[in-house]
Amino acid sequence: MDLLVTTAARNPELVPLLGDFSPWPTFMLQDQISPLYYADARTAWPEHVLIAVDRDRPDRLVASGYSVPFHWDDDPDAPLPAGGWDEVIRNATLDRLAGRRGNLVSALEISVRPDLRGTGLSSTMLAAMRANAAESGFGTLVAPVRPNAKHHRPKEPVADYAARLRADGLPEDPWLRVHVRAGGVIAGVSVRAMTIAGTLAEWRAWTGLPFDTTGPVEVPGALVPVHCDTAHDHAVYCEPCVWVRHRLD
Repeated sequence: MDLLVTTAARNPELVPLLGDFSPWPTFMLQDQISPLYYADARTAWPEHVLIAVDRDRPDRLVASGYSVPFHWDDDPDAPLPAGGWDEVIRNATLDRLAGRRGNLVSALEISVRPDLRGTGLSSTMLAAMRANAAESGFGTLVAPVRPNAKHHRPKEPVADYAARLRADGLPEDPWLRVHVRAGGVIAGVSVRAMTIAGTLAEWRAWTGLPFDTTGPVEVPGALVPVHCDTAHDHAVYCEPCVWVRHRLD
């Protein structure tokens, strides 16, 4: 494949390809904070939106990557936002409204076309995101990583899961392993990186599960159980993340 990885700023004609596919289960699309970024990311932060196409098939999206600058403590070693992914988007939006550029770049999403997963494209896109942040003048890229095999261990605390290592010393989780191989360092966890709440009827529609018993409900694709409360007719999911810090200078 003759891969072109560019940005929405450099090649705006490719922007209509974004959204060709979604890697997320339906319930993950109900986060109330994400529209603050995704509603206009292509025009508000086009230099931080990555688009990958095969030069021989430029009409088909191969992969995409979304990141955003945000202001955080001047000390790059300071603990990263306890609110994870959602807090980054809130901070970036407030920065934009206040006219601030931000002093860190945060990765938000890297997605690869389903039929091309497992071909190394995720590593390529992460390398491109690191390079793009560096070229934009930032010394650090951080990532509220959604560990992609955590859903197989929904009952395990995220800190314990993040500490799982293979015999070679690399993380057991495949996506964390990609980040560490690229030079990232695990810098902590957030237990509330994204919060999704809804009525029981909404959760039934999103998942196809009954949600008829109070207590934890294991939902396919969820990293931790969803808390169901039948007396009050609602269920809440607090998704964790693992913070990874990439030095670029």
